[in-house]
Amino acid sequence: MKIEIAGHDAFIIYFADNASAEVSALIQAAVNNLKAQMAELLIDLVPSYASLLVIYDINLCDHFEVLKRLNSALSNLSSVDTVSGELITLPVYYSTESGPDLTVIAAQANLSIEAVIDIHQQGEYRVYAIGFAPGFAYLGEVDPRIASPRLTTPRMKVPQGAVAIADRQTAVYPAPSPGGWNLIGLCPTRMFDPDKTPTMPVQVGDRVQFKAIDYDEFVFLGGELDTEL
Repeated sequence: MKIEIAGHDAFIIYFADNASAEVSALIQAAVNNLKAQMAELLIDLVPSYASLLVIYDINLCDHFEVLKRLNSALSNLSSVDTVSGELITLPVYYSTESGPDLTVIAAQANLSIEAVIDIHQQGEYRVYAIGFAPGFAYLGEVDPRIASPRLTTPRMKVPQGAVAIADRQTAVYPAPSPGGWNLIGLCPTRMFDPDKTPTMPVQVGDRVQFKAIDYDEFVFLGGELDTEL
């Protein structure tokens, strides 16, 4: 574990060189400890794959005091439970009309489309980071049999709720946007809603499972099929 200055009011803590379930659990434990022991000094905590950005209030403390408190709060993180965070189930309408890249992934993997869908929904994915757009959760890791590189040419528009794969990551697009991930289905669950508390159904450290639903249930849950896919 390494702590470095990240600005006049911030430190960044590096927990490892690469992401893993164990590292993610360690970061979540650090977040919990820092909130419990330093809440009055903190402005924000921003967890990522293998690091944690700590932003503090310079009106309440100085650099040296924060560093001392950080070291104290991080001193007992050697043993953590990797099965931490909430387990969230997200429904997905998998089909070639909602996931136009299913056919390509199946051909690359020498699998049937049904097998690709089964493999994707059998996985349990850790929320490693949230970024790119509000509610865009980077989930890992995808089974190597269906891992697929980003598109050579990104789409100009990916619909809200698109479930996608890029390398060994998977995600749900929270809003219409450009994107270069491989689309395999649509999720009717809103991944970001500013009018709700909490605004997102998942947080860093949570675990996600996908559950296949049919078109009728997809529409019943509020999903809309993008005819431009």
